[in-house]
Amino acid sequence: MGIDPGLNCTGIGVVQVWPGKVEYVAHRLVRTDSKNTLPERLAVICAGVREAVEEFAPAQAAVEDVFYSVNVKSAMLLGQTRGAIIATLLSKDLKVSEFTALQIKKAVVGYGKADKTQVKHMVELLLGRKIGNVPLDATDALACGICLGFNITGRFA
Repeated sequence: MGIDPGLNCTGIGVVQVWPGKVEYVAHRLVRTDSKNTLPERLAVICAGVREAVEEFAPAQAAVEDVFYSVNVKSAMLLGQTRGAIIATLLSKDLKVSEFTALQIKKAVVGYGKADKTQVKHMVELLLGRKIGNVPLDATDALACGICLGFNITGRFA
């Protein structure tokens, strides 16, 4: 399971990876209402993550790490979101890995500075299916899951 954390929209991507093969399982988006308080929004995100873990029973999870943020407030909110997600995953007894966007892009696209549309295109190629017109949070989450799977199987380290 890969997670692209965001306070407004968190992407969750579930893939099955074997050496030399990756298969799409599902993706979810967890959206929050900006009118709600931070604790209320984090509760919605954690509930969505918990439901996905209970439904798909992943062996492991990965969360995209914060590498750079334009402003301090955004970085702090994203950090709190990531912390809540990681705590939720750990409470479900999952091993949690963290990958930077650079690591994810390098694993999936082969180029660490690829843009989000390139990541989506490669995710679709690797999975052998069109994901459709979904927010890039979903394909970023699938890319995070693929990166985790590649690291587990040794396809990319």
